[in-house]
Amino acid sequence: MSAMSTSLVAGPRAFVDGVLGRFTMYRLVTLTLVALVVVMLAFTAGGTFTDPFTVKAELATLAVLLVASYVSSRAFATIWRTVPHTESSIITALLLFFLFWPSTSGADLGWLAVTAVLANASKYVLAWRGRHVFNPAAAGAFLVIVLQDVFGRDLPINATWWIAAEQLLPFVVVGAVLVLWRTRRLDIGVVFVVLAAVLVMIGLLSLDQSFGQALRTTAYSFPIVFLAGFMLSEPLTLPPRRRQQLIVAAVTAAVFAYPTFVSTFTDSPPDFGWFRPTPELALLVGNLVAFAFARRRGLVLELQDSRKVSPDTHELTFRATKPLSFVPGQYVELTVPHRKADGRGIRRVFSISSPPDDRNVSLVLRVPDVSSSFKREIVSLERGSSVRATGVGGDFVLPSDAGIPLLLVAGGIGITPFLSQLRHHVDRDVVLVYGAASPAEVAWTQELAAVRVVLVAPARPETLPPSWTYVQAPFLSADLIAEAVPDLAGREAFISGPPAMVNAVRGGLASRCKRIHTDYFTGY
Repeated sequence: MSAMSTSLVAGPRAFVDGVLGRFTMYRLVTLTLVALVVVMLAFTAGGTFTDPFTVKAELATLAVLLVASYVSSRAFATIWRTVPHTESSIITALLLFFLFWPSTSGADLGWLAVTAVLANASKYVLAWRGRHVFNPAAAGAFLVIVLQDVFGRDLPINATWWIAAEQLLPFVVVGAVLVLWRTRRLDIGVVFVVLAAVLVMIGLLSLDQSFGQALRTTAYSFPIVFLAGFMLSEPLTLPPRRRQQLIVAAVTAAVFAYPTFVSTFTDSPPDFGWFRPTPELALLVGNLVAFAFARRRGLVLELQDSRKVSPDTHELTFRATKPLSFVPGQYVELTVPHRKADGRGIRRVFSISSPPDDRNVSLVLRVPDVSSSFKREIVSLERGSSVRATGVGGDFVLPSDAGIPLLLVAGGIGITPFLSQLRHHVDRDVVLVYGAASPAEVAWTQELAAVRVVLVAPARPETLPPSWTYVQAPFLSADLIAEAVPDLAGREAFISGPPAMVNAVRGGLASRCKRIHTDYFTGY
């Protein structure tokens, strides 16, 4: 997207955001898990890990899981008459690889294949209105225990979560932080890690371990960081609002730590049978809590209109086949399967630009000359074409108190959530500071004519509404905004745009405004 980011000197945060923004969330998770596989194979080849870890067993296990997951994903998609999400099936297989002991036994490999099939089946069978309720890998790990017990297998395979190893922890931490940072769920991961670790340590201390021993055991023997970074963060099994997500993290942590923490109170904890608290069951319980917060559902959107609002910016209007609800400022994730999809994938998140409506929803996207296959595909759709949306979410919403004065700072396509808010809240005290890389980017001038707007651009557009203020500048800065909006101290600020712009102004505005809210367009 374009929002003058090339004119900014990127700080460390913006640099990290820029690098991670080149990958979709799914692609980043895939690459990170593959990197962990390579690290594990290197450790095993060097003799760091021994029986049952061998390079042969690990490769055999990985191959079986990948094939079983890929084939079953396509089979279930065919049965349910939908398009399979190949990368999701690969991620499921990679996650399962780190949960079960590697093996060359034909029987064990067969049950591992069953685990992958069950994991993919859960996406369709244990689903609600087109969206799966449970994390597939956790569901597969739990269901295979039940199935083996039903068949009376004497030596069943169980999820051991062997990824929790001292040698692997530094690599897991780096990967988890990258994923949580990319998905803006670092706080959710921290809540889970801290609470789970504290509760586990309390339990270990009650078992007469020293503080140092308890700390090492917690860090090296419990898959706390891995679960937080790669499984709890799955978007399709989290509720839409941040407060709800934090509650889910806390509940999951409490169930995760229960087997150890309960020793503080009793030497004979109850036997729950199949439902004994394990890491996978803890995650499934958290998924149920998330489902209770919002009965998520997939949506089918039919394209009604597509128009260019600037040379490289399109606004698409869809009509939902079923009623939908959202709050101005929230986003929707779209799935647009297409041939020869590039590394950006087939799923993307877009802020909604239209006001709340039970059927219609509009999205704005910038499509430069060199663009992703996803963008090229979606702007080429004909009217009446359908795409699937995996629900709405986000917390970039205006305060409910309509009397709070607001400052909206938008860079380029970052204007999108503000369009939804301004189209809905027409009677609020709002100042919009809009930064554009060129006059050609400036759109919706007539629609926003009644709003107090400060336009910042290197050159003045040919026409501007009389109510707009033009400031000639190469890029936005906190000082420039403070000069253009002298009553900042009484305003609550909302900043939306590319990471470089957001990071460039948030610090300076934090000391000048009542409160700061940010909405990144990382990886747009």
